[in-house]
This record gives sequence, C-alpha cells and structure tokens, in this order.
Amino acid sequence: MATKGEKTVPKTEYVIEPGKQDITSTIVFDAPRELVFKAYTDPELFAQWWGPRRYKNEIDTFDSRTGGSWRVVQVGDDGSRHAFRGVNHDVVAPERICATLEYEGMPGHVALQTATFEALGNKTRLVAHLVFESVMDRDGMVASGMQEGADESMERLAELLERMKAGRS
Repeated sequence: MATKGEKTVPKTEYVIEPGKQDITSTIVFDAPRELVFKAYTDPELFAQWWGPRRYKNEIDTFDSRTGGSWRVVQVGDDGSRHAFRGVNHDVVAPERICATLEYEGMPGHVALQTATFEALGNKTRLVAHLVFESVMDRDGMVASGMQEGADESMERLAELLERMKAGRS
C-alpha cells in the first residue's frame, strides 16, 4: 500500500504479458466485499469512483442484473464526452460480475471483464481479468493510459469505501 498524504492507498498489481490479449489486475480493499460489490453495482455509487477525477460520470443506463446493460458517459470540464457501454453476462452477488466493455469512440473493440470479489475477513481482494479480441486491442488500451486511469479509479473507490464504512456515501 502506498501513502498519499495521511491516507493509505491500496496498490493495484497488474499482469500484462507481451503478446497476450488479456490484463489481470489485483487489489485489496480495507472493506467488506458486500460494500465493494455494492459500489460496483449501485449506479449512484459507481458514478462517484469510476474513471479519472477530471471527468464527471453521467449514468445513462445501469442495470446490474445478468443480461442487463450499462452505459456511462464521462464528461470533462472542457465539455468533452467519452461514452462506454456493455452488457452484464453474469452477476452473482457479492462474488462476481462478468460484463463487456466497449469505448464508443472506438466501436467494435469489445473487451470481456470478469471481476471477482473475494472476502478476506473484513477486507476484499478484487481481481479483474480483461480479455480483448486481439493483442493489438489490448496493447492499444494499455497505450491509451488505461493503467493510470484504473489506478485513479481504485484510489477513488478506496475513498468511497471509507465514506461508506463511516455511513456517509
């Protein structure tokens, strides 16, 4: 864990192997898995942590059930808009979410993410496994700054979880 100011920020570990079309990230949050799962599946909570801080999330569609779809638009201070969408293929509370992810700015490049939430006492290990259609798609995502954005999302999620534990989400 890294320290930011006085706060301890969990560190995400990535496995990004050359020539492969997947990415695996692992992070441990100091929060029960039911809270972490809720932050992933409640649209009001999701909007508070997903993506870089410089964007505000507008939730267009957010159906967290198996077969449900989602669409989130990130809006920058400069008015720029970046839309993402997907379909939930499997949602098993509070253990797993398997869903597609597509950036509408690059249509047709769809990744499949399986996020698993493992209880470790009052902590949660979150493992996200993304599989891309090709190595080129995966490498393009990495080159776009995905890791920096994901790190910022996980930092924001850790902050939200602290507020949720304190009863002020």
